[in-house]
Amino acid sequence: MQIAYQSSRGMVRAKNEDAVGSFLNSDQLLLALIADGIGGNNAGEVASKMAVSQLGNHFRKTDFSNLDEAKKWFAQELVEINELIIKKANEDIKYAEMGTTIVAALIAGQQLLLANLGDSRGYVLHENKLIQLTEDHSYVNELVKSGNMTPDEAETNPYKNIITKSLGINNDANADYYYYNSTVGDLILLCTDGLTNMVSSEQIQKILAMDVPLSVKCQNLITLSNQNGGADNITVLLVQNDGEVNSDA
Repeated sequence: MQIAYQSSRGMVRAKNEDAVGSFLNSDQLLLALIADGIGGNNAGEVASKMAVSQLGNHFRKTDFSNLDEAKKWFAQELVEINELIIKKANEDIKYAEMGTTIVAALIAGQQLLLANLGDSRGYVLHENKLIQLTEDHSYVNELVKSGNMTPDEAETNPYKNIITKSLGINNDANADYYYYNSTVGDLILLCTDGLTNMVSSEQIQKILAMDVPLSVKCQNLITLSNQNGGADNITVLLVQNDGEVNSDA
């Protein structure tokens, strides 16, 4: 595996409340994840860092070798992290109502398991075609699914950033999961809405298909997002399956 990730606060926000990381367990399974914090003051930053730090540190200590076991572990970890975020928010008013989205990729060889809560997304570039695997937990996406709004209308709806699921806020820490059998050369993209709100799917696909290192692709995505307004924090993570495990992040 080749891994790269980069993050930017964007052009508008005063600070970056995203968190990102990649981790290996003792059997060389890979966990890559991004969290996009929500809440005022420092709250979003605290929640996102809690999620990535705990998941990553706990994952390193695991020894499972298949994705079914990984899924059970991940689901239980989300419950525990959710309880910790809510507890911290209740103990200190400056952290009140903090939460975070999360999108994660668990990878065992050619097998991929994506998990998400909120509107941070997971994609696969397969044969230079960009495929969105995750589904947003958002108000406008619910309207699209019910037939009350078109996808094009959703792109410009003023309520598009209202999410219906997250870690923190309430007791629902049930993520959606997506299995995918990748082939050598497939490129996995995890990202926050700071990218997808600023850069079209066609532009993302074009950049990911370039014959340049993963770190350059990350930088190009962030640069374009900032050029288009950079209205939010932007975080991107790329994983390419080439039979090896390394990182140029």
